[in-house]
Amino acid sequence: MGLVKRGNVWWMSFMYQGRQVRRSTGTPDKRLADAILSKIKTEIIEGRYFSILEEQKRTFNELMDRFKEEHVPKKASQRSYHGYIKRLRPFFGPMTLAEITPKVIVQYKNRRYADGVSPATINRELAMMKKAFNLARKEWEWCRDNPVSRVSLEKENNKRDRWLTHEEEERLLAACSAWVRQIVVFALHTGMRMGEILALTWAGADLFRRTVTVFRSKNGERRTIPVNHTVLELLKEKTRGRSLDQDLVFCSQAGTMVDHNNLRRGFRAAMREAKIADFHFHDLRHTFATRLTQGGIDLYKVQRLLGHKSPIMTQRYAHHYPESLRDGVEYLDRAKAGSTTSAQSAGLAGGTGY
Repeated sequence: MGLVKRGNVWWMSFMYQGRQVRRSTGTPDKRLADAILSKIKTEIIEGRYFSILEEQKRTFNELMDRFKEEHVPKKASQRSYHGYIKRLRPFFGPMTLAEITPKVIVQYKNRRYADGVSPATINRELAMMKKAFNLARKEWEWCRDNPVSRVSLEKENNKRDRWLTHEEEERLLAACSAWVRQIVVFALHTGMRMGEILALTWAGADLFRRTVTVFRSKNGERRTIPVNHTVLELLKEKTRGRSLDQDLVFCSQAGTMVDHNNLRRGFRAAMREAKIADFHFHDLRHTFATRLTQGGIDLYKVQRLLGHKSPIMTQRYAHHYPESLRDGVEYLDRAKAGSTTSAQSAGLAGGTGY
């Protein structure tokens, strides 16, 4: 390991694990160059120097390329991940990992707010970026730090409480084209997410057991959902027109997966015709849950049907479930009546002794 002068600047030149490494010290001062070289020697001994080189060399685009190739295919929500990557690249793309600091990430958040993006969307984008940096730090050894972990998440206010009334449902279904209507009915009676419905295969539809299985849900887990008569008849209808080589339950005319954007466009068109405002496709899932809770179905069952990992996520529907609370207070009336009856019976029994 030594110093070589090129022009007015001193360069370090040394071999490491069989490869030649040359790096500029950035200074024409020999004494300072010696000090820098001594520091580098220490970092090499401690195993820190080459991780520094990686994060100064690797770009965000390289990070996203590897993340997209190795990690995204394992996720159920691949389409969302591709969207996040597409939006992150223009801002961070050519930056090295060392250049991406919390300050730079905050600048990105401000840019997204200026674009009119919601806090929830910004949080999803940063969550994916945080995951990529964790892999780069822990498994790929491309960097020593995860700058996203030092940036606070935005406060979200996206807890919608919108569901279809039965009258709105009739208008919506009447306005839907045939293929959109089938998917809407299926969503209303299963509570499944759009991605889960469009990815549903006939291997996951058991007409004998009257169940459908989501092999990989949003949280990566398998979920089996019992279906009611309405969904069972819908599935039977679809089997009658099904080609033997057709794997997807809901597919395009070409037999491919229905494009999410095409479904959204068809759904919005039906909403306009039905004159229903402020309603999203995902609100069909809310409608499913709300109707169950309003019907007195136990919140634990609703949680299992929705595939929520935590009961906290299902508690948002608790205010639709007053009858469960009413049963609690009415128990006091029954208990009091029972106590009075017992006392009267005891008095009568005592009177017979005279």
